Amino acid sequence: MVDDQPDNVQLLADLLTLEGYAIETASSGQAALDAIARAAPDLVLLDVVMPGLSGLDVLRRLRAEPRFAALPVVLVTALDPDTERVNGLEAGADDFLGKPVNGSELLARVRSLVRVKQLFDRVQAQAAELKALNEDLERRVADKVAEVERLSKLKRFLAPQVAARVALDGADSILASHRREIAVVFFDLRGFTAFSERCEPEDVLRVLREFHHAVGTESQRFSGTIERFVGDGAMVFFNDPEPVPEPSVQAARFALAVFAACREPLERWRREGFGLEVGSGLAYGYATLGAVGFSDRYDYAVVGTVANLASRLCAEARGGEIIASARAAAALPASFRLEPMGPLALKGFRDPVEAFRLTGGG
Repeated sequence: MVDDQPDNVQLLADLLTLEGYAIETASSGQAALDAIARAAPDLVLLDVVMPGLSGLDVLRRLRAEPRFAALPVVLVTALDPDTERVNGLEAGADDFLGKPVNGSELLARVRSLVRVKQLFDRVQAQAAELKALNEDLERRVADKVAEVERLSKLKRFLAPQVAARVALDGADSILASHRREIAVVFFDLRGFTAFSERCEPEDVLRVLREFHHAVGTESQRFSGTIERFVGDGAMVFFNDPEPVPEPSVQAARFALAVFAACREPLERWRREGFGLEVGSGLAYGYATLGAVGFSDRYDYAVVGTVANLASRLCAEARGGEIIASARAAAALPASFRLEPMGPLALKGFRDPVEAFRLTGGG
């Protein structure tokens, strides 16, 4: 409440205080500006005629500041109402009261404008909350997009399961070694050495890309983890880093699916005179898994007899054959077709190893 006449201030203050309003008073324009800046009121009752800054001057300065642009201001004046109404509206007044002030009219206008101010404050608070929520959502979306981009890049160099674990838990998630029962499948292109010696490098790369595409696509379909592509060979294992039910069954179905996917490329390669075939070995057992390498480059690797056994069985396989170890074969249901091959003498193994030829089913 701003008025340079103490009696006017006291009268209106008493009336509004009885209605439960908290009142700040000022006796000049500058004092009013200081009090408004300090108290941040919900409504200003502003006398027009005052020494120094007039009520209209105060009103113009308030409207020039964004934080007071919506502050309700009622001009209280004994001057000609029509003239002051035009000047007040131009300066930014919300309402007018003539002197002497009618108590009922005063209370009605105060209640109405305070209610409007409270609604405005509520809308502003909700807008601020909505802005904060939008900013948080944008930040989360940006983080998720960055995570997806990072995962997409990682998947180009790591197995998808390993890449997902790195993106979720950080690089340390793959550093710790651990022991797990896994099924391992090796593939090898038969006749590749002779083919690469007599054919153009472009043809060699094309064949490798098609072969790797078949292995990689089927490994994703059967939730296998690609350990590596090594020239004309590939190694895929199952049940790590993400567990899969019946790893040996999953590995056998995967191996048969790769052979089916390679059927058309192999036929085309034969027509081109490349003389290539695919052989495979399957083994099931315990291995130690984890990161190998150095601080600037790590690979996710399998260490253990099961990997060596799958590799040696693959080396024994002729074109079109999948040779499974005894343990891998024993883990397969009767729906798979298996042919006993008898004991095989494998490099690196002291005793002959029982093996089975996987021909289909599943």
